[in-house]
Amino acid sequence: MKINASTLSLTVDDVAASKGFFLDHFGYREQAAAEGFASLSRDDAVDLVLLQRGIEVLPPEQRDQRAAGLILAFTVDTLDAEEKRLRSEGVEITMPLREEPWGERLFQVTDPNGVVVQLVEWTTPGN
Repeated sequence: MKINASTLSLTVDDVAASKGFFLDHFGYREQAAAEGFASLSRDDAVDLVLLQRGIEVLPPEQRDQRAAGLILAFTVDTLDAEEKRLRSEGVEITMPLREEPWGERLFQVTDPNGVVVQLVEWTTPGN
């Protein structure tokens, strides 16, 4: 199997709010949009599809679900700078910057629909 692209589809209550968050703060571009739908992309990250909760294109058993229990993680080279940038843009840091003993430095923000976005930078453990 050859995978040509990866897309994460998120069911949210307010497509416009999540779309704006990812366009404004994470550099995504809108590829397509319609009522209750937006397709976003970046050249260096997973594509995102945002679907309005209850939209009929979803199977009935999925229509009323929300994106939950999911962490959308982006590995970056400049974690401290990204945290500073997001703070300066008014984005609330919902999990403060911390370093794990296995060498992961990270912090989290949350979009208006509760989608958790984690920024990660890997270091040598113990340094």
